[in-house]
Amino acid sequence: MDKIILKGLRVFANHGVFHSEKQAGQPFVLDLTLKVNLLRPCRSDNVEDTINYAEVAKAAVNTMQGSCFNLIERAGQAVCDALLERFPEIREVDLTLYKPRAPIAADFETVAVQLKRKQTGV
Repeated sequence: MDKIILKGLRVFANHGVFHSEKQAGQPFVLDLTLKVNLLRPCRSDNVEDTINYAEVAKAAVNTMQGSCFNLIERAGQAVCDALLERFPEIREVDLTLYKPRAPIAADFETVAVQLKRKQTGV
């Protein structure tokens, strides 16, 4: 299966277990791999035959900013659900959601969850 990859999408949102995280917000980073058949746009060279990357980014950002979840697991699921619903040509979404400022008393680069979700019936 072909892939469209959107890596390092930065989003400021209000997810977290603690009240301070929900109030102040913090940065999150998304890596998205969309599994889709790209044969048609590869042959046609027509933008209408592929998925609009800007619309994918917009849907992911709107989903991250449109709700307030306790867990990045739930926020990631919401992004997967939104993309699969909005873009039926996507067969599968591989998502990594990073939370670089997680409230952990340790020296770390980031924490993340990885999700893989498929269109229903596929």
